[in-house]
Amino acid sequence: MELYLYVIIRIYIGVIVLVLPWYAPLWADNQLLNHFPRLATFLMYGAVRGMVSGLGLLNLWIAIVEAVHFRRSTS
Repeated sequence: MELYLYVIIRIYIGVIVLVLPWYAPLWADNQLLNHFPRLATFLMYGAVRGMVSGLGLLNLWIAIVEAVHFRRSTS
């Protein structure tokens, strides 16, 4: 049961981290970035957004591997 929760949480976080840099206004305009304009400029680079999205893909990959591994071990 806890593995299901682990996989679901990983998928949820992976999708959020994958999509957030590209579509959410939260990424571009929030209180933290308003106080640190250099950080805001850095986070707007496409390469940085791509790296963050890559972490989201990695999270999704880990969730899939864990789910497949769990299914094989119980069979």
